[in-house]
Amino acid sequence: MGAYILRRLLLIIPTLIGIMAINFAVIQFAPGGPVERIIAQVTGTDVSATERISGGGSDFSGSGAGQSGGDAGDIGSKYRGAQGLDPDFIKDLEKQFGFDKPPLERFGNMIVSYAKFDFGDSYFRDIGVLELILEKMPVSISLGLWMTLISYLISIPLGIRKAVSDGSRFDIWTSAVVIIGYAIPGFLFAVLLVVLFAGGSFFDWFPLRGLVSDNFDALSWPEKILDYFWHLALPLTAMSLAAFATTTLLTKNSFLDEIRKQYVVTARAKGLTERQVLYGHVFRNAMLIIIAGFPGAFIGAFFGGSLLIETIFSLDGLGLLSFESVINRDYSVVFATLYIFSLMGLLISLVSDVTYMLIDPRIDFESREV
Repeated sequence: MGAYILRRLLLIIPTLIGIMAINFAVIQFAPGGPVERIIAQVTGTDVSATERISGGGSDFSGSGAGQSGGDAGDIGSKYRGAQGLDPDFIKDLEKQFGFDKPPLERFGNMIVSYAKFDFGDSYFRDIGVLELILEKMPVSISLGLWMTLISYLISIPLGIRKAVSDGSRFDIWTSAVVIIGYAIPGFLFAVLLVVLFAGGSFFDWFPLRGLVSDNFDALSWPEKILDYFWHLALPLTAMSLAAFATTTLLTKNSFLDEIRKQYVVTARAKGLTERQVLYGHVFRNAMLIIIAGFPGAFIGAFFGGSLLIETIFSLDGLGLLSFESVINRDYSVVFATLYIFSLMGLLISLVSDVTYMLIDPRIDFESREV
């Protein structure tokens, strides 16, 4: 067991480097970039910027962008919209963003810094990348953790009940509800919840903005807890819809497959009660596939799955941060979030494998090849 965990931990290193290398190479060929964005703002052609330039303590809207002759033509051929700008100004931009160095050197420096969890500063925000990520983390942790927990706590018992009563009236009508819930996009259901319960057209029962109220610090602890879940009620409901359906059907099918096996018939023949058979024998084997899907479900809810929900409910989390960073070409934030969530995904996958053994000791990791 220990040797397997060590091998998996060592395998994380080349895997992370490979993930970062592929995305770094893609970025090199992607059109646009931070330098082009500054040029567009200086020349007044940037219509997508959401924030003024404040990174690095410099403001490039002044005289540094004065026009010059010389090799301005060469600059213009390298950066779109740079014709007529001072070449020294363009070189200063390249130096600030690190583009004055060859790509391999930039990638090597990035990997070394990331290994020490030094992510530098945001290109376009006057704040360190790690500090920015930690600032957005509570929203994403709240959405991802509670959504996954609620989904599993409801879906697993429901899936077991559906498997035991397969073909019954209960199984049929719950399957209809689950399938309808799965067919409704989460963001569309979120809009419906806003219209119905957040002051849209009917009731104004729930808040529409933020994770907590403005007077949160003045509330007592019980009131803080209630306020926290009051703000999370609608986002979690919208996010849990699809995950709830998927986990329920997966649990049911997994239990049905195990219930029909010979060892269950043998256990019943020995005189064990249905509860002993179900939770003493079937549960351990059927839950393996559910646990296998946990890392993907958690990471998906924690990161990518919350983007639209964060936007609809005005929750400033990591999903929204990553999207805005890509749009604004804030590559320092893009690569930092990619690195952190890739690392989290690999570690959670390892935890999932270790959990296999805790549920079913027959699984031997020592004899497995990585």
